[in-house]
Amino acid sequence: MNATRILPDLQCSLLCEEIRQEITGNFFLVGVINFLRVPQVPVVALKLSLFNRWTAGVGQFTETARLIAPDQTTVLRKGEVKFVLQDATLHATNVTLFGQVEFKTVGTYYVEVLVDDVMKLRYPVPVILAPPQNQQQPGQTPPQPGPTG
Repeated sequence: MNATRILPDLQCSLLCEEIRQEITGNFFLVGVINFLRVPQVPVVALKLSLFNRWTAGVGQFTETARLIAPDQTTVLRKGEVKFVLQDATLHATNVTLFGQVEFKTVGTYYVEVLVDDVMKLRYPVPVILAPPQNQQQPGQTPPQPGPTG
């Protein structure tokens, strides 16, 4: 008996600064994000890229990727991709771009990945406030340049 439909497994999901595809077809992931350290809020990320790889499934599917605010209700960005796996030994790689994402507050945001409305993965992406270290504190004198020679 041949399976006509098997829900795929999510092999990986990585939030990155950028994803490029080489001429060979291989992917080049730039800046895999564990957390976002920002100098102030609100702040806008021009582009966030989500790399999802599916395997061990058979059939036609719809991937839904969402970026959720810290209130765990507000959907900041959502992307949908249709893909096909004709054999359980194959894989499908989907890239979703989230453009112009405004982070209004610090806190824990979430990436959710679903296939055909079945949640496969949900993981945190903390946004941390960290002012630049070279900022002068009130009452401090700026560092003096050293001798040049």
